[in-house]
Amino acid sequence: MASRLALAACLTAFALAGAASVVAATPGSTPSRAQATAATKHIRSSSATTTKSTATDPEAPIPVAASDTPPVGRRLTSNRVLEIAGALPKMRAVRARYRGSYGGAYLKGPARWQVSYFSKRGKEIGQVIIADYTGHVMEQWTGFQIAWSMARGYPGAFGRHVNALYIWIPLCVLFFLPFFDWRKPLRLLHLDLLVLLSFSVSLAFFNHGRIYASTPLVYPPLVYLLVRMLVIARVGKRPRPARPAGIATGPRSPEDGLGRPDGFGASPVHKPAPEPSARMPIRLLIPAPWLAVGVVFLVGFRVGLNITDSNVIDVGYAGVIGAQRIAHDRPLYGGYPSDNEHGDTYGPVNYETYVPFQQMLGWSGRWDELPAAHAAAIVFDLLAVALLFLLGRRVRGPGLGIALAYAWVSYPFTLYALESNANDSLVAVLVLAALLVASSAPARGVFAALAGLTKFAPLALAPLLWTHGLGGLEPWRRARGLALFAVAFVLTAAVVSIPALTHDSLHTIYERTLAYQSDRESPFSIWGLYGTPPTPPILGYLQAAVQAAALALALSVAILPRRPDLVGLGATAAAVLVAVQLGIDHWFYLYIPWFFGLVMLALLGQFSWSWSDDRAEPSGSARSSQLAAA
Repeated sequence: MASRLALAACLTAFALAGAASVVAATPGSTPSRAQATAATKHIRSSSATTTKSTATDPEAPIPVAASDTPPVGRRLTSNRVLEIAGALPKMRAVRARYRGSYGGAYLKGPARWQVSYFSKRGKEIGQVIIADYTGHVMEQWTGFQIAWSMARGYPGAFGRHVNALYIWIPLCVLFFLPFFDWRKPLRLLHLDLLVLLSFSVSLAFFNHGRIYASTPLVYPPLVYLLVRMLVIARVGKRPRPARPAGIATGPRSPEDGLGRPDGFGASPVHKPAPEPSARMPIRLLIPAPWLAVGVVFLVGFRVGLNITDSNVIDVGYAGVIGAQRIAHDRPLYGGYPSDNEHGDTYGPVNYETYVPFQQMLGWSGRWDELPAAHAAAIVFDLLAVALLFLLGRRVRGPGLGIALAYAWVSYPFTLYALESNANDSLVAVLVLAALLVASSAPARGVFAALAGLTKFAPLALAPLLWTHGLGGLEPWRRARGLALFAVAFVLTAAVVSIPALTHDSLHTIYERTLAYQSDRESPFSIWGLYGTPPTPPILGYLQAAVQAAALALALSVAILPRRPDLVGLGATAAAVLVAVQLGIDHWFYLYIPWFFGLVMLALLGQFSWSWSDDRAEPSGSARSSQLAAA
C-alpha cells in the first residue's frame, strides 16, 4: 500500500509540475491580383503545416514571377518549370476537373522548384516538385496528399529506422513467441496477439503512401479488439454470486475490484469465495525470469535507439513550445510558430508535463533535436513499463507483471511512439495509473482528470472510473465514493487549468482544441478518406451512429454489471477507448498505445500465473504430506 501511494503521489506531482509574393501565371492563364495573393497565403500556410524543420523554414516556397530568365543561382526558369509540370498527365487530369485553374512557380530550397495549381476559389489542387539542375520531376501530388505530407510515404517520417524490416519483424517475433503454446496452437490468445500485430499490414501500406489501402485496414482489428474486450469484461452479465467464506476486517483485496472506493478506514466485509471454475494456467515458451532479462535488454535498446536514431514529430515539438510558454507566463493557446501552427490542440496537462524537461534541457526556439522532447518520451515509456509491472503483480503476481512489461517493450507500436517522441505514451501512463489506484475513489478522480486533460479522448473513461467498485456497498458509502471522485476530479481539473485560463478564455481554448479537431479533414479515417463530396451523406450518418454508440457504451458501462476485478476494469476501459477511436475523424498508429496496456492486462490476466513454469511437479507422497498438513 505504501509503495502504491508513493507511486501515485509521484505521478500526480509530476503531472502537476508545470501548473505553477507574386504568383507566376501559367501560359495561357493569368490570375488576378486577388487570386495571386490568396495562392501565396495558401502555399505559406500549407508549407507551415506540412514541413517539419525549423521556425524559419529554409524549405518554405518562395514565389517567382513568370520569366524566361533564371533566378540567380538557378538553371531553370519559372516558365520552364511551369511547362514541365503542365505536361504531366496527372496535372492535366486534375486541371481538367477544375476549369479556370491556374498555376504558379516557387523556389523550393536551394536546388528544387515547386509548381502549385489552384482552383478558381484558391484551393490547391496539384503540386509538383522539380529538380533545378536536371529538370527531373521528383514528386507530384493531388488530393489530400498535398496538405498531408505525412500521407506521401516519406521514409522514416515517423520513427526513422524503427520502420525498417530488420527491426520491425524481429520485434513482432519477440512479442509473439514467448506466449505461443505449441501444445494448443489454436488457443484464442494466439489470435489476439496476431490481431495486435496486424496493424503492421496497414502501416506497411502507409509507409508507401498507399492511404486508400492503409486506412481501411485499421478497422478490422479495432472492431475485433472491441468485441474481445467486451466479452472478457462480461459487460451486461451479472457476476456469479459468491458464497460467503467468513468475515474479514479491512478493505478488500484490490484485485477483486470491490474494495472500499473511498479509500478510507476499514470495515467488516464478506470475502468472496473463489470462482467455481479455476483459471487456466498460462504456458510460456520462455520462462518469466528470462522474460525479465529480456525486459532489461529491450529497455536499453529502446532508449539507445531513441537517443541515436529518432525524430521529434510535431506532437513532441508542441509539448516543448507549450512548456516554454507556461514557464514564461505566456498564453498557452494561440500564436504558435508557423511550422507548428496548430500545436496547441491538446489539453493543458500535456504541456505541463513537458515543463520539467524543458526547464532542465532548455529549448533553442527552433525545431531542432529538441532534447526535452526526447527525455519526456523516454520517461513516459519507462513509466508505462513500471506501471504495467505493478498492475500485473497486483492482479496475478510478479509473473504477470514481468509478462506485461515485456509485452510493452517488445511490441513494435510502442517503440513507434517512442521513436517519434510523441506524447501518446503519456495517455497510457495516466490511464494505467488510474487502474493501479482503482481502490481509491479520490485517486481515480485525480488520474481520470489528468488523462482527460492530456488528450481529450480519455474523458470517456470518467463514468466507468466514477462508479467502479461501488457494487454491493451500502448507499451512504456509495454516495461518499461518488462524491469523493467528483470532488477530486473537479479540483484536479481546476488546478491544471490555471496556466491556460490565466491568459485564455474558455472560448479560445475550445476553438483551438476541440473545435479544430472536429473540423479538420483527415484521410487517416474512413470518415475523412471517403466522406468528402461527392460522397453520399450516408457515411456521415454512419459516423454519427458510431460516435453515438461509443458515447452510449461509455455511459452504460458505468451502471451495467460487469466483471468487477482489475482485469474486467482494464478490458472495459480498453473497449471504451477503442470505441471512441472507431468514430474519430483523425486516427493514427500512435493511438494504439492508449489501449495496448489495457488489452494485454485483459488478455493475460485471464490465466493463472506462477513465477516459473519449469517448477517440478510435486510427487505423490509430497502431495499426500501437503494434504495431511492441511
